[in-house]
Amino acid sequence: MTKFAEITGWGKCLPPAVMTNDDLATFLETSDEWIVSRTGISERRVSHVGTSELATVAARNALAAADLDPNELDLIIVGTCTADELIPNVASKVQQNIGSKNAAAFDLNAACSSFLYGMHVATQGIKTGAHKKVLLIGAERLTRILDWTKRESAVLFGDGAGAMVLEASDEEVGLLASHISCDADARDVLSLEFGSSFDRFNFDGIMQFDFVGQEIFKRAVKGMSAAVDNVFQQTGMTTDDIDALIPHQANKRLIDFLGKMCKVPSEKTVINIQNYGNTSSATLPIAFAEAADNGIIKPGDSIMSAVFGGGLTCGAGLIKWGQRVTPKRPNQMELPAGDKSALELIVPLHEATQKAWKNRGQ
Repeated sequence: MTKFAEITGWGKCLPPAVMTNDDLATFLETSDEWIVSRTGISERRVSHVGTSELATVAARNALAAADLDPNELDLIIVGTCTADELIPNVASKVQQNIGSKNAAAFDLNAACSSFLYGMHVATQGIKTGAHKKVLLIGAERLTRILDWTKRESAVLFGDGAGAMVLEASDEEVGLLASHISCDADARDVLSLEFGSSFDRFNFDGIMQFDFVGQEIFKRAVKGMSAAVDNVFQQTGMTTDDIDALIPHQANKRLIDFLGKMCKVPSEKTVINIQNYGNTSSATLPIAFAEAADNGIIKPGDSIMSAVFGGGLTCGAGLIKWGQRVTPKRPNQMELPAGDKSALELIVPLHEATQKAWKNRGQ
């Protein structure tokens, strides 16, 4: 008998250090009005710990909400493009940290689309019977890889993590339909180049971040619209059947467009980009966790999600929430405070990048 993948736990982790637009304006030629009018972002978080620690806190919160022993997990997936190290993966560190002895563990990198890609994979694993209890995480420490001399991209991103527990269920809940794709012809409009083939001897301290905003926006609109239409065709549902929209948090204008396309009123569209910026793979699970905690998600709700990311990866999914919308155990664990402010964490990176560009002669 085919199983469904019910969302039984959810949680998030947001670093305590907050960087406002006014903070950015102290070392970049920008302003709060410039950033808000173009992106909808007012502030973002800056982490003092690595991606695996962010992921671990989010994971523990999700497990608490599900009241699940880590040893019951049989798979851990971490969506990220900012792993602490190339090898070993973040998922294995999370597994070690939470004491999960019986799970397989791997990372998935589809940039900002990683969490939905992971949900697609995990759901298929549960449907086929290959897995029963999956921990799915989206976690990023993007502030460590940005070129802090480029305001067009530096103002957009922040750090954070979110997680879900998916468990096999006979009820028709969870990710009921999904469509993922990739517009590889445009992969270069959103890319991060790290030296030459990770040659650390040639690396000069600059990670070249290419971000062609207008082209990304155009292709994101096209890709997400097509993915949403595909999901509606799979399910036979229409925009009238959608109770909430929880999209990737990349740009307020893009979220507004998607809401109009799905005919979901603003009060049913989850928007938190103003508080966190774009946390890439973490935006969806953070938004889901907050929507559940704030009572936006109701029992049995039908929720549409849509994402896009570097690659250009894209996708959409229709999620049917179960009957429980409250955690079984408290799931508000937080990171301990660091000893530096957001500015104290970022200004040295800005200065180092300036120096690296100067040495390169640009």
